Amino acid sequence: MSTMQGMIIRDKSFYRKVLAIMLPVVCQQAINMGVNMMDTMMLGSLGELQLSASSLANQYYQFFTIFCMGILGGMSVLSAQFWGAGDKERVRDTFNMALKLALCVCVVFALLTWCFPRQIMTIYTSEQEVIDYGVRYLNITVFVFCLHGTSLIASSLMRTVGKPRLGLMVSCISFFVNIAANYIFIFGKFGAPRMEIAGAALGTLIARGVEFLVTFVYIFRIDKALGLRLVHLKKMPSLQFFRSYLKIGAPVLVSDALLGLGGNIVSVVMGHMGAAVVAANAICMVVDRLCTVVVQGVGNASSIITGNTIGKGLKEEAMRQGYTFYLLSIGFGVVSAILVTVVGPLTIAIYSLEPETIELTKQMMNAYAVIVFFQCIQSVMTKGVLRGGGDTKFLMVADILFMWLVSIPFGAAGGLLFAWPAWLVMICLRVDYMIKSVWCIARLRSGKWVHEADGVEEARQMAGK
Repeated sequence: MSTMQGMIIRDKSFYRKVLAIMLPVVCQQAINMGVNMMDTMMLGSLGELQLSASSLANQYYQFFTIFCMGILGGMSVLSAQFWGAGDKERVRDTFNMALKLALCVCVVFALLTWCFPRQIMTIYTSEQEVIDYGVRYLNITVFVFCLHGTSLIASSLMRTVGKPRLGLMVSCISFFVNIAANYIFIFGKFGAPRMEIAGAALGTLIARGVEFLVTFVYIFRIDKALGLRLVHLKKMPSLQFFRSYLKIGAPVLVSDALLGLGGNIVSVVMGHMGAAVVAANAICMVVDRLCTVVVQGVGNASSIITGNTIGKGLKEEAMRQGYTFYLLSIGFGVVSAILVTVVGPLTIAIYSLEPETIELTKQMMNAYAVIVFFQCIQSVMTKGVLRGGGDTKFLMVADILFMWLVSIPFGAAGGLLFAWPAWLVMICLRVDYMIKSVWCIARLRSGKWVHEADGVEEARQMAGK
């Protein structure tokens, strides 16, 4: 116990640094949830068909963002470590490669959406009216991919070089632009045509266009810390640098893609258990997101801070930070579980539900209170500390083993074969959270999670660190 206590950081400047990164991320996530809520409310007033169509079309868009976040996950490790080593040139190379890879993914998704919008909607639903509305939505959304994908990567990478407020500023601007544009074009206000679901897509396109402009004007014209300019994007990353990215980034992309696919399978399992279970789970997921928004900020901060520290060559300090973040994740897990327990029943009262669904939702909410505790721990450790330490290959193996060989088989068997209660099925589907929460402390103690990216030590020596 004394050893553990000796590893905990008590320096107030460390916690100020955590807050400086965490708070903008938390506010940004809260704003994004607010945008989604306003979209839902506006389209919901036009009927279930258009609301369902936009929701399903956005599931496809979420699949796109998984690839962007996979690219970002590997790039943020490189960027944070090179920034910690004082090598701005390689940080700029990281930005350069990230933007080029993101643009390739964006173009592929844009072309698929342009050529096959009806086929894409058919994957999610067989209702012809919903498909027709979804096609109208996707026909405009096709232009969003390149704008949003590149600006998302750029603003997120700026956090690794000490500019976490850019993402928050961009989200604030996008929030107001999106609400105003949606109101004008969905309902046909101020002389604009009434476009309904197509208006929602156009509002999103306008908001993402503004995001793109604000992000890159700031990075290329205003920011002086990194000094990234358009001329730097003309340089092609070297083959050696690309190999360095693949070593760390490829496992992140595979891991995030498999986790995203696994999340869809969770929805499929719950969907085959009946409409009441789907409704109950949807309510629980809203509460889950509300109560864990802070944890996303902590995870982001832990990844960046750990990466910076390793870039400076301070392995022991990185170990201390890892233990500190582990204890912080436990604390946030307890708080989140309490919030789900308290907020859950209040949320249920907002909805008009059948008595059977209300009881089912209460049972599942209790299960979520348990799940969210472990969710906080594993999220901060796997997506934060260990990823920031470059332990991406080991994390990929863990994600595959724990989710695909334990959680999904157990949950699918319980829900589809043995007709277990919904709350028990959900725990089975998320048992990988529990396993990883325990496993993380063993990995943390081993110290094997600390991996310097290729070239970091050389960069540190050149910078005299």
